[in-house]
Amino acid sequence: MEKYANQYVIVTVFLVLGIAFPIVVLQIGKLLRPSKPNAEKETTYESGNEPVGDSQIRFNVRYYLYALMFVVFDVETVFLYPWAVAYKQLGLFALFEMVVFVGLLLVGLLYAWRKKVFQWNSI
Repeated sequence: MEKYANQYVIVTVFLVLGIAFPIVVLQIGKLLRPSKPNAEKETTYESGNEPVGDSQIRFNVRYYLYALMFVVFDVETVFLYPWAVAYKQLGLFALFEMVVFVGLLLVGLLYAWRKKVFQWNSI
């Protein structure tokens, strides 16, 4: 039982440090940095130019869908690389698991394709 209690103590210490460290560092930075706000410093920065127009604009939802598809397939490659490096040690069972993983991703890709997520028609 002591063995498990020791593991909980370690997790608790890391949790407390993970929460307290950023808070302490940000507070120290707030105390040390100079603070001299003025109207020019508080304007929106837009590549060195004066901002033009309203900052609240509507974006097409297709940008979001493309971004999501990119993230899904980017994460797929992150999972494929370590598997490919250790393939000799993992054996045939790992090959089957990866075929199932890639198959599920292909099903998702086909679903997105059939829902015409990848077509860019002007509205």
